[in-house]
Amino acid sequence: MKAICYHNPRCGKSRLTLQLLQGHGIDVEVIEYLKTPPTDEVLDKLLLMLDMQPRELMRKNEQPYKDLSLSNIELDRNALIK
Repeated sequence: MKAICYHNPRCGKSRLTLQLLQGHGIDVEVIEYLKTPPTDEVLDKLLLMLDMQPRELMRKNEQPYKDLSLSNIELDRNALIK
């Protein structure tokens, strides 16, 4: 089975993760998520696999989170994924 790595080449942790996987001989499909963002459906599936809610993946201290009012409790799961 091939592992999928949603990768940001500018991120040190992402580069380290990719090196670790490749260093262990794991076949990796690399998806640069900033160039090829995952669809809403893919994000939903990933969240289900991780047993996480959308806000758990969000950077709450960054400006886009604040600008988009993503802390609004009225926003449901689907709205947050979009």
